[in-house]
Amino acid sequence: MNLKRVLWATAILGLLICGFIAYQIYSAIFSPNTQFNNDEAFVYIHSDASFADVKESLQPLLKNISSFEAVAKRKGYIVNIKPGKYALKKRMNNNEIINTLRSANLPVRVSFNNQESLQDLAGRISEQIEADSVSLYQAFNDPGFLNASHFDEDSKLGMYLPNTYEFFWNTNAESFRDRMFKEYERFWNEDRLAKVKKMNLTPNEVIALAAIVQKETVKSDERPRVAGVYLNRIRKGMFLQADPTVIYAIKKETGNYDTIIKRVLYRDLEMDSPYNTYKYVGIPPGPITMPDISSIDAVLNPEKHDYLYFVADVSNFGYHMFAKTLEQHNRNKVQYTRWLNEQKVLR
Repeated sequence: MNLKRVLWATAILGLLICGFIAYQIYSAIFSPNTQFNNDEAFVYIHSDASFADVKESLQPLLKNISSFEAVAKRKGYIVNIKPGKYALKKRMNNNEIINTLRSANLPVRVSFNNQESLQDLAGRISEQIEADSVSLYQAFNDPGFLNASHFDEDSKLGMYLPNTYEFFWNTNAESFRDRMFKEYERFWNEDRLAKVKKMNLTPNEVIALAAIVQKETVKSDERPRVAGVYLNRIRKGMFLQADPTVIYAIKKETGNYDTIIKRVLYRDLEMDSPYNTYKYVGIPPGPITMPDISSIDAVLNPEKHDYLYFVADVSNFGYHMFAKTLEQHNRNKVQYTRWLNEQKVLR
């Protein structure tokens, strides 16, 4: 009788112990383990991250990092870490957290605007994806890539079309660059290429001209008219005489693209640079900025007119006054020069 009691007691105790262990395992796996108040929190895991790095990132977000580690070991996550950006939801349990870190890498929206140099672009992109500015800049300037994609020192800036794109956060420099080249090739579809051919230009020349249009006017509805002026000048063999190209030539010469120049001086027009369109006829060898798609399409679909000149309209800022003759242009120019002097804009 005593032996039976001992056996029953041992069995019950065993069941209690097993139940307790099962409860602990269940609790570790399926009980909520987050401690942030927002609906979600984002975690960024680098490509070279160790499990210790992951734990460090999660430490402020979890109630019990030890239970997370135990479940991570059980599920094999500690030897199969996936880099990327992940969203943890409030009240997630360890099982859900690990499943998220395994398979729910989120894309990020990467945007850039009208950068004047690849160095500036590298800095802008490095703020949005894992790749750092140095690796991006090196990828942009890789001689093998430039040769294979038919870009050179002057035209390479035009490969990058300002827009918003989706990438995974852990995208490396070469993958970002290669994706941008695919976007460039996709942009130059049959319709656009047919227009380029009809204009007797190349895509690089269109982008270089679009960059000037971009710099000349911030008004997208005015860009086809400005593009028409420059195309009229090209057809007549005239100098483009675009002030933004002179400003760019100065920046390129000094290497300081942060220089602010609001007024081009007569002495600037003597600068010997292929980008100085007062000194060299035709389109510059490359873009002076990354033009918007609206500027490129403005060149491909210019307004048809006889204008050859334009100057800023101080009575309607952002827009310009257009002229068909130099005499008319000089009259229009007086009001702008007077306004510059009144505002004491000397440089």
